[in-house]
Amino acid sequence: MSYTIALAGNPNCGKTTLFNELTGSNQYVGNWAGVTVEKKEGRAVHNGVELAVMDLPGIYSLSPYTMEEVCARDYIMNDDPDVIIDIIDGTNIERNLYLTIQLMELGRPMVIAVNMMDDVEQKGEHIDCKQLGELMGVPVIPIVARKGEGMKELMDEAVRIAAGGEVQHHRIKYDYQTQNALNDILLILSENEDTSDHHIQFYASKLLEADASIADMLKLTSDQRRRIEDVIVRYEATSRYGDRDTMLADARYRYITELVGKTVVKNTTPGFMTQSDKIDRIVTNRVLALPIFLLVMFLMFSVVFGPVGEGLKAAVEWLINGQIAPAVRHLLVAADAPFWTQSLIVDAVIGGVGGILTFLPQIMLLFLFLSILEDSGYMARAAFIMDRLLRKLGLTGKSFIPMLMGFGCTTPAVMAARTMENDKDRKLTIMLTPFMSCGARLPIYALFAGIFFEEHQGLVVFSMYVLGIVVAIIVGLILKHTLFRGEAAPFVMELPTYRLPTLKSTMLHMWDKCKGFLIKAGTIIFSMSILVWILQNFSFSLQMVDDSSASMFGQIGAFIAPIFVPLGFGTWQASVSLLSGVVAKEAVVTTMSVLYGAGGAALQTALAGAFTPLSAYSFMVFSLLYMPCISAFVSIRREMNSLKWALATAAMETGVAYVVALLVYQIGSLFV
Repeated sequence: MSYTIALAGNPNCGKTTLFNELTGSNQYVGNWAGVTVEKKEGRAVHNGVELAVMDLPGIYSLSPYTMEEVCARDYIMNDDPDVIIDIIDGTNIERNLYLTIQLMELGRPMVIAVNMMDDVEQKGEHIDCKQLGELMGVPVIPIVARKGEGMKELMDEAVRIAAGGEVQHHRIKYDYQTQNALNDILLILSENEDTSDHHIQFYASKLLEADASIADMLKLTSDQRRRIEDVIVRYEATSRYGDRDTMLADARYRYITELVGKTVVKNTTPGFMTQSDKIDRIVTNRVLALPIFLLVMFLMFSVVFGPVGEGLKAAVEWLINGQIAPAVRHLLVAADAPFWTQSLIVDAVIGGVGGILTFLPQIMLLFLFLSILEDSGYMARAAFIMDRLLRKLGLTGKSFIPMLMGFGCTTPAVMAARTMENDKDRKLTIMLTPFMSCGARLPIYALFAGIFFEEHQGLVVFSMYVLGIVVAIIVGLILKHTLFRGEAAPFVMELPTYRLPTLKSTMLHMWDKCKGFLIKAGTIIFSMSILVWILQNFSFSLQMVDDSSASMFGQIGAFIAPIFVPLGFGTWQASVSLLSGVVAKEAVVTTMSVLYGAGGAALQTALAGAFTPLSAYSFMVFSLLYMPCISAFVSIRREMNSLKWALATAAMETGVAYVVALLVYQIGSLFV
């Protein structure tokens, strides 16, 4: 026996934590059919019952204003999960219950999980979950997802309801005028046999809001539409608002206020402050907020590229270049393998893929710190802190969320911008996000910083991230006063309670981010290593060459290298490395490893002879700012819904990269 469970809830309610607690690493991440909103599916077993767990996008309501809301609503209505677990943030119960009421209107079997009960107690408050469940006609289970508290009781109830052990009678108590209007619409809908299902109450409320998509879906006759409109007009006449949407929302909140008044005991102590409030007095202080944010980032990079990160990197480097590569070469020589086979396997495959894997420990450390900051609640403060700065660019703190994701990977960061309702803000955010240094660029910085700036690696890499932000600000100001004139949209953001991240949640988040890097290393980087080796060893007439400069790559590189001479790195190897970086930014390091036929200390020696510290820094700057990888470019094309906009964005970013790298090298040459 197996059942499907759908997890629904507001953003920051602990839904993903609950999902991770239930499924662990047994989960699959993909996209909803036809759209780019991420979905997560996982498998779990409870008391011998197999469960398919679907993590729906975090939403505030079932009104189809964003793609996330459309996906969540369509899944619940069309895929009919066996039970819905509605996760509520107990510290913000009034706002969270709005979505709960709409889910109850859908008529699906459900359980309510009131999460963060430890934070509720810390605030000196109390929620009577048993009474709340009795009033609503839905089981309500108190939990603390990050500690695993209440999980057994929650899953026992979910499995019992999924098995059909109890017919639920949801009790939604609206005011007389609202309920009377809904009843009139229900009578009209009951005339059609195909609408007499468990969604009918939801249909009635959406029609009362004049949702045209529902009317079309139900194939209502013109007479039925006219009668429903008459009901709405009479309903609007009963209130001074005269606005059907506002009136129904007000009716829901009045019902929520009644529920909360009967089941929640608030803390009325004068001047009471939670631990989060005390921390925020310092962390979000107008004067201290930005310096603290920069200090946190600097300390993070100091650890990642300091003795700890470098020590772990050296260990992996010793394993790959000092043990595996010589052992494989010895075996190939003993097997009397041709020289080209030895070169392909050792120099291309092991050298190329291994050259990237040596940076895995530092990447894992970086994502570990970012996961801790995210799980603790600090990253939400970072968006709040950056709102004031982003407003000067015509954006809001909401744009900082995709930009922050850009530090991990540009592709999902660009997709995240689709949640922004304002088209101007969305386009501007998409154009600026690629300037945020993604994790794929990290191996480039680590390679060059380790060779040319050994004593100040953390500071140099930190400067790349800061430079990306500064360039985004300058470009944003220019675009704001040219293509995107106008005021920024209002920005409202909830600051979650500070929490101590759990080891399991942090490790899962870190693994989720690093998994993509490993998959890329095993597929794209592996393929690129072989392709680069072929292009380096064969001419356009497909003859194997002894001199790489006569190869296909050598000739292509020689053609474009003069462009980069003013930037300080006008060699054909550097030029074609940047070209391969269009496929994947990690491929820049892979290409250099294969072209120089070396890894580890040998590669460092080769690069030390080809670059100076100033030209190396200029190369890092260009790598930071020029057009993102092809995957991100495709995302920009899809989100902009225009190839012209995508090409213009790529051209703008590459042009900015050239100008900034040129300034760095030419001005730096005056002093060095």
